[in-house]
Amino acid sequence: QVQLVESGGGLVQTGGSLRLSCVASGRIFSINNMAWYLRPPGKQRELIATISSSGNTTYTEPVKGRFTISRDNAKNTVYLQMNSLKPEDTAVYYCNARITENSRGYYYINEYWGQGTQVTVTS
Repeated sequence: QVQLVESGGGLVQTGGSLRLSCVASGRIFSINNMAWYLRPPGKQRELIATISSSGNTTYTEPVKGRFTISRDNAKNTVYLQMNSLKPEDTAVYYCNARITENSRGYYYINEYWGQGTQVTVTS
């Protein structure tokens, strides 16, 4: 089994910065794409940034230029550096990863989610 554990959320003023981390642990053979999602209050969860195993990144327009996704493959960790935060960035942030596992010589890919970390930006 694999677990994703996020940290780094909290309360910050408009214009401030936060850095989220998400560590994967368990029976991991390799980690493929990793991503960050957010779920604003009362809304659906939405994708904001992705990073491939080779480091290629994508961002949605609302966060482009302000957020940076990165990963440390040696530590099985993905980060989200959030700068110039706005009140509309207030949400629960989730990490997501597609992970290749090896069990008894068989390889298979599963998708995992973290438990979420709250980010609140005050005006």
